[in-house]
Amino acid sequence: MIIIDGSEGEGGGQILRNACALSLVTGEPFIIEKIRGRRDQPGLMRQHLTAIEAACTIGGAQCEGLELGSNRIAFRPGSVMPGEYRFAVGTAGSTALVLQTVLVPLALVDKPSRLVIEGGTHASMAPPFDFIEKCFLPVFERMGPRVSTRIKRHGFFPRGGGRIEIDIEPAPLRRIECIERGQPQGREGTVLLASLDDQIAHRIRKAALKNLPDWPEDRITLRELPADQGPGVALVLASSFDNVTEVVSGFGKLGLSAERIGATAGKRMAGYEASKAFAGPYLQDQLLLPMALAGGGAFTSVKISDHTRTAAETIARFTGRTTRFEQDGEGRQLVRIA
Repeated sequence: MIIIDGSEGEGGGQILRNACALSLVTGEPFIIEKIRGRRDQPGLMRQHLTAIEAACTIGGAQCEGLELGSNRIAFRPGSVMPGEYRFAVGTAGSTALVLQTVLVPLALVDKPSRLVIEGGTHASMAPPFDFIEKCFLPVFERMGPRVSTRIKRHGFFPRGGGRIEIDIEPAPLRRIECIERGQPQGREGTVLLASLDDQIAHRIRKAALKNLPDWPEDRITLRELPADQGPGVALVLASSFDNVTEVVSGFGKLGLSAERIGATAGKRMAGYEASKAFAGPYLQDQLLLPMALAGGGAFTSVKISDHTRTAAETIARFTGRTTRFEQDGEGRQLVRIA
């Protein structure tokens, strides 16, 4: 039985998601104590419950302590079964993070699966649907599995109500190396707006472009969604290269100005474009799990995040595979999974 201190390292829900996925693939049971111990509201929240419940459903697993606010769980995996599944967070909790928990286990079985996940699609503290679709999955598919995604309805904080659909064609994972991102291929951005004054969207776009001097103004468009999908606003920026597309986002919430949403996202994208790295700060931690289960891999990235270091430690506990962080001759971070 693997024992994990949930307050170590990054100390958030990522430890839970990675542990569940690794347990289903390796067959190793685990206990996590002090769940989300470094958060303002420790313990399991609704999206964590849904993610663990999803892992139990697809993997015939048993989990003790699975209740809202719990700070300890004991997870015992069964056998992963492909099929059609529907999971609903019930809040604006992230659909992408639920997918992150079950994707790799279902991609390694012998038959296809189809998922419907309901909850938040564009909310803070989680990657938006666009990141999963344009940034993560194209790289993941280079490892073997085929995954198609569709967004049927957007879900903003605090209402949620979004819906995504995913089809997974499984295949063995193969090692890849993602060192060079290649030549630029295009830039595009969208401000998504639902049931709010459209001047907010214009202000967000203006602030983003102020921090992206190389971006033509027409590269960021405004898209008004049906009112019943709001209220909510999100900025999504995508910069495409031969081998990868980076997606940077910003989300509206009470007390956060439109100018700050646009400026923060614009600065982050400008920083990535200037870095020459393959993976941005959010792609880097999501690549570790499939690469480790493929037997290894490598990629270049920007500054290594606490999320990534914590993910590497969790992966080592289940697989024995270590992750090395170095700097290459271009000043990029070079990440190698042994």
